[in-house]
Amino acid sequence: MQRHPMTKEGADALQEELQHLKKVERPAISNAIAEAREHGDLKENAEYHAAREQQGLMEARIKQIESLLGSVQIIDVTKLNPNGKVVFGSTVTILNIDTDEEVTYKIVGEEEADIKHNKISVSSPIARALIAKEEGEEITVKAPSGNIEYEIVEIQYV
Repeated sequence: MQRHPMTKEGADALQEELQHLKKVERPAISNAIAEAREHGDLKENAEYHAAREQQGLMEARIKQIESLLGSVQIIDVTKLNPNGKVVFGSTVTILNIDTDEEVTYKIVGEEEADIKHNKISVSSPIARALIAKEEGEEITVKAPSGNIEYEIVEIQYV
């Protein structure tokens, strides 16, 4: 079985979502199905069919989360000895050398990557270029629009 790296924060968020689905959503959908059944003929009961579809989607998500949690390798960056280098789970501030634009990314597992929250996958081009580099080093990221030069401004292990 292939192990997928994930931060402790990401694993905790998945565990919370799983508990919410099992303890809150599952009973609510069961109640909605029971209520829809009381309306009579199930063949033409749109509420019943919608609730059953919602139940199927929720159960699929539960299975997906359980499978994912069963195959993750939780990496706690605070317990690593990175020697000042960028590692999985670290938060890195980089400076675009051409535009002087600074951005901060946290390097996380594929399943927890979320660009809106500045979390990038360890397999992304930027993360691959950053891994094992130190503050002050310059990196080149191969992007579809061409190569982009960055300087590593700060590395945090939180």
